[in-house]
Amino acid sequence: MSISTPTRPAPSELRPAAAAAPPLSLRRSVEQTFTMAHRSLIKILRKPEEMFDVILQPILFTVMFTFIFGGAVAGSIGSYLPTIIPGILAQTMISACMSVGTGIREDMEKGVFDRFRSLPMSRLAPLAGPMIADLIRYLIATVLTFAVGFALGYRPAGGALGVIGAGVLVIVSAWALSWIFVFLGTVARSARAVQAIGMMILFPLTFLSNAFVSPATMPDWLRSFVEINPVSHLVSAVRDLCNGGGVTIEVFWTVVCLAVVVAVFAPLALWGYRRRT
Repeated sequence: MSISTPTRPAPSELRPAAAAAPPLSLRRSVEQTFTMAHRSLIKILRKPEEMFDVILQPILFTVMFTFIFGGAVAGSIGSYLPTIIPGILAQTMISACMSVGTGIREDMEKGVFDRFRSLPMSRLAPLAGPMIADLIRYLIATVLTFAVGFALGYRPAGGALGVIGAGVLVIVSAWALSWIFVFLGTVARSARAVQAIGMMILFPLTFLSNAFVSPATMPDWLRSFVEINPVSHLVSAVRDLCNGGGVTIEVFWTVVCLAVVVAVFAPLALWGYRRRT
């Protein structure tokens, strides 16, 4: 009886069963990003309490800061409104940015991103999708802040175009700053840590700026920091648009600062995501 020699498998048979998926096209990546944005919107609808920071905070802080500091800082509430409304906008946008980082960290803790990794999907989509969904949150916060200001008597000299321009600027600023918190969400060990670190960023940036008082009353060493603080540039740009209606140098510096933030933290966020998943 002859023993047959086993045939050598063909090279194609040596390939693993689950071959590497081909690179996704730009169109598919964009579609998947909007799918992740839709998922984030569904999460918000199922947990409406997550909208409290962009609904209650603009109303509460605008009314509280106006009536507490208005007379002391500007002499009257009406005189303080052109100063405080842009400041409240900046503060609200920065605080609203934290939610995207905590949401990503919670998904990673629950193993959701492990599931995403096993799917033929873009690595950017799980990060960029929630940021697109948060644009709606930023829009709500912006509209409410201006609405409360109008109710208190604020009348922007820049007119409707100035208000719209300022609103677009703060929403774009919030989107750009969100990359910082997305990065924190990918490297921090818990959602609580993301929130704690975010608060440490929020308070120095907002209160050590020109958002609520004039830097002229501050010590020289503190005024030097306030003048280079990116939040101060944002607040000044919003004031120039709302109260003057013009695109000034402050708008330019704000855009430059935002571009630097995105250029630095977007790659870091992707690195942190790949490192954890």
